[in-house]
Amino acid sequence: MSASLTVRRVLGDRPFAEIGMPLVVADGEERGVVVVGGDLGYLQWSGGGTAQDRWQRYRVGVYDSGDLRCRWVVGSRWPVNCLAFHPTLPVVAVGTGSYDGGYFFEGELVLLDLESGRSASVLAEPREVLQVEWASDQALRFVLAPPDDYDFDEAHSHGFDMVIERSDWGAVAQSSVQHEELTGEWIEFDRSAHEQEAVARLGALCGEPWWEPRRQVWDLHGLTDGRVLACLEGVLAEAWRPDGQLDWCVPDDEGGRQLVVRDGELDAWVNVERRRVRRVGREWVTEPPLVARISLADGKVLGSLPVGSRVVFTTRDDGWLALRSTDLERQQEPTALVPPAGEAPEASVPLRRFDLFNHFFPVRRSGQLLFLRGEKSEPWRKKWVVAVDPDEAPTVRKLFPLDWEPPHARHLFGGPGIAQDGDLVHAGTVHDGAGLLPGNAFVVRRSLEDGAVRWQFTADFPATALDGNADTVYVAFNSGELVALRTCDGTVLRRQHLEVGGQPVVPLSLALTGPDRLLIGTADGRILDCLVAQWTNGRN
Repeated sequence: MSASLTVRRVLGDRPFAEIGMPLVVADGEERGVVVVGGDLGYLQWSGGGTAQDRWQRYRVGVYDSGDLRCRWVVGSRWPVNCLAFHPTLPVVAVGTGSYDGGYFFEGELVLLDLESGRSASVLAEPREVLQVEWASDQALRFVLAPPDDYDFDEAHSHGFDMVIERSDWGAVAQSSVQHEELTGEWIEFDRSAHEQEAVARLGALCGEPWWEPRRQVWDLHGLTDGRVLACLEGVLAEAWRPDGQLDWCVPDDEGGRQLVVRDGELDAWVNVERRRVRRVGREWVTEPPLVARISLADGKVLGSLPVGSRVVFTTRDDGWLALRSTDLERQQEPTALVPPAGEAPEASVPLRRFDLFNHFFPVRRSGQLLFLRGEKSEPWRKKWVVAVDPDEAPTVRKLFPLDWEPPHARHLFGGPGIAQDGDLVHAGTVHDGAGLLPGNAFVVRRSLEDGAVRWQFTADFPATALDGNADTVYVAFNSGELVALRTCDGTVLRRQHLEVGGQPVVPLSLALTGPDRLLIGTADGRILDCLVAQWTNGRN
């Protein structure tokens, strides 16, 4: 039998982890289950958006009422608005949907079998379902949003109240409810969200009044003393002891996105997201950008770097740190350079405009500060891999075009990478107006001298993270798959869709801390401490 990835322990685990932020809860106590609709959030922040393509962020989880074990997890294209248990059958009706921001109200009516985990989307056309309830064994009453807000007045405050009947709701086929059946009375409907109520209900169910969901683990680092350092949604940074207990945690309204541990492992820089707009009096304001220096002993904030706008980190393995502006209104701001032991930028270099899809290029284990820089004529398309030499008078050296086919023949997006033995292994995607097409995601190994391709691996989903060593490159994808490639030739050693407790998880960040230890931060806020030697040496 082929070996599975060995997960030694799961840090940050808690009840209902699989669904992220709860949106709606249905407690079927007499059936022994709790059904929760939730939101894992965006795989995008102000410095990077390359992992967002084809991402399905919404979930429906079915849990055992007794031990809160997760029985099933089902993905949803739209937010979950409502849930209702069938009076007698092991079926729950799930109403999903949202406004697309410009015209349509789209969603689904899903019938989920509680015993098998199978689901069927029964509407023939996408329509937002606002409310569901069972009128009888054979009659389902629901409120349906109008198709759009162009032909319907009060479209955002009203819906159609209707009833449809079936003799056996356990056997209703996919897309079998036709448009002609969807008629009803035009009624006023309150669309207020109920997230706080859902959080409180889950806290009561698991006996934790202060229960809160954990969400995206954006970056993590293994320390030499065995602790694990991470930053995640809603947490500036946290540290876990070798015994699996939380050492310290620094909460934050938005949270850290990138970590750089400084030499000696006494402190670290944290790139903290500051994107959320809040109302102060009559004005809407955004918190000033923050790059914080924290003590690794206790998480105390020791200071901060002076930055005039939101930034993205690029690092060199000797400790140099580059801060590139991500603010569209301040694109001419030069990239600040902080020396290894520095407390403030001591030099800068112009790198032209940045955007979170085209220019995101976090390269680990590099002896150079590597960036993507666009040409003046088409900065989003004509991109080069460049190196910045920070010593003395900082300079920018063009290395090679990002596209290895005839220069700039394609529009490529950036992605994560590592430097290895004079080469660069990096991920990315090929842009297409129709979205990410199958086979248009890639991992490629190239010479750092001239960009010559050593090997290429293609995929259908974008990479969320990449790390590796001289033997193996580990690549995480937003489909939930982890792939191990032989570093020298790109051969697939192993690939596996990750699971915790038999349920799928999505890897968002990676850190290889030794030849056999891989840390995986997940989109649902957990950290997997894994042994990989047996997995990569197993038969494919």
